[in-house]
Amino acid sequence: MPQLLPLPTWADVIEERAADATTARRLVRQLRACEIAALAFCRLLERWGRGDAHPATPGGREAALRRAAERVETALSGLGEPLQRYLLELEADVLEERSWYAGPGAGELVDWAPVLARAGVRAQPARVSQAYLELAVLVRALEGLSAAARIDAAPRRAALWAGLFDLRENLLGRALDDLRALAA
Repeated sequence: MPQLLPLPTWADVIEERAADATTARRLVRQLRACEIAALAFCRLLERWGRGDAHPATPGGREAALRRAAERVETALSGLGEPLQRYLLELEADVLEERSWYAGPGAGELVDWAPVLARAGVRAQPARVSQAYLELAVLVRALEGLSAAARIDAAPRRAALWAGLFDLRENLLGRALDDLRALAA
């Protein structure tokens, strides 16, 4: 009976193009933590958007949003050093390459103000919208990288460098500030 091989993922692409396996493992571990926390944050908001008011009280929902933002903030805070090291080691030959992922899609541009008001959550809608947007782009970018790996169309080193650089600039700048404010 033929044995099924596991499908390649974004982690495989990062590891295959790494100059140092240890650096790649550290980056993969931290990106995975970011992906998991980002999914939890986005899904929490999406449930509220569908009318699933869980937890049952506005105070509980505010606490859930703070915890979700704190988990993402913690994961992103640990991403800076391994990502910077990986980018330095990757040293793309051609820095004018395009990123492997596109900008935000229409589904990621959501006005969370009415959802937050309906949920009874007092959080700055602009910060929630910005954090959601950046985290949704991260999740989509990683899934797109996995899809490219599965069809043997993973980006070249320069495109991988460009995409990771863009993610770093977007996530470790304003998005991290927004998440810190939401977690406070």
